[in-house]
Amino acid sequence: MPEDRKFIEFLLSLALRSPHAADYGRRQFLHSAGRLALGAGVATGLGKLFGNPYVLAAEPVTLPEITSIPERLKGKGVVRVSSYGGAFQEAQRKAYFEPFERLSGIKVIESEGPDVVKVKAMVDTKNVEWDVAEFDFADVINLKTKGDYWEEIDYSLVDTGNIDEAFSHQYALDMLPYAQVCAYRTDVFKGAKPDGWADFWDTKKFPGGRTMPAGTGGLVPDLESATMAAGVPMEKVYPIDIDKAYDSLAKIKPAVVKWWEAGAIPAQLLNDKEVTMGIAWNGRIAAIQAKGAPVEVAWRQGALRTDCWAVPKGAPNRENAMKFTAFITMPVPQARLSLLIPYGFVNNKAVDYLPAERLSVLPTAPDIKKQMYVYNSEWWAANRDKVISRWASWLLQ
Repeated sequence: MPEDRKFIEFLLSLALRSPHAADYGRRQFLHSAGRLALGAGVATGLGKLFGNPYVLAAEPVTLPEITSIPERLKGKGVVRVSSYGGAFQEAQRKAYFEPFERLSGIKVIESEGPDVVKVKAMVDTKNVEWDVAEFDFADVINLKTKGDYWEEIDYSLVDTGNIDEAFSHQYALDMLPYAQVCAYRTDVFKGAKPDGWADFWDTKKFPGGRTMPAGTGGLVPDLESATMAAGVPMEKVYPIDIDKAYDSLAKIKPAVVKWWEAGAIPAQLLNDKEVTMGIAWNGRIAAIQAKGAPVEVAWRQGALRTDCWAVPKGAPNRENAMKFTAFITMPVPQARLSLLIPYGFVNNKAVDYLPAERLSVLPTAPDIKKQMYVYNSEWWAANRDKVISRWASWLLQ
């Protein structure tokens, strides 16, 4: 049925987004597999696309307490929040939903499954059901090009002094950084460790197969790594020279075993020793490390990506949504979530509430963050079609 086809397409699109979005897609897929009447082979194959997104911290975890809240963030009524459910949303609930409700006087009403298509429909029909929801910033940008669908963030409430400008946007506020990095097997290079994209491209010094993001299925090829492998300094990657990036990709192309179309794939290939290096999300790598896989992350020149909070235009509890967004990006709430899942924080003061051992695996820890660049969603929104239009023909060359 057309409705089922659209539903499957939506779930598959989640596999290409942030790890927690993919986890939501996995759970929805498992819940609906019977109704969709998929064959066993198809169901198994689709299930592998989602994989296990990250590993939660072992219990018990001692979280820094939140005992007070700024007066400007107190209020009454409700705020309706949409996130990605499952273990991730449980961690959010513990880290900051419950403290916000307890200290602000504003009740948090949760739902699952943020979708910009739904936001557009809600705003168009003036029936907005969410006050604030979690999205990939690129989705916020793309919907903004179609009309007035978002409220501006009220930065008078936000701890802007401790949040990098790169994480603050007119219609969204970043809230959960994760990294797209080089990951490698530690049992094949005789103690040598790759350090940057030039090493990823060097198949003589670091032999073996590679896996990289495809330019199909909703993904874009990693032109940033290709640009740096060609010798461009990290701080000068944007605007990307598309011709130069594709020329650089051509040099590593023979070593690429799999151009992946879902975030679970590179971790699985590394775990199964089908490749020796891959571009992957740090949380996916943490999941296989927790199970004993001899795989490490090379942080230098990695991309710092992030989800954001955004408020749909006409949200009935707009003021509470702004207070909620401001609270969650304060230092302690950010630190609490980073203790529960291996993702970073946008508030730089969160570091004061995190032990050194935990900081060693977080992409926004000071010693790691300075080695990385912030992914430029605006550049990709403006250039994505141009990049993708070349992919299919380039792949056949």
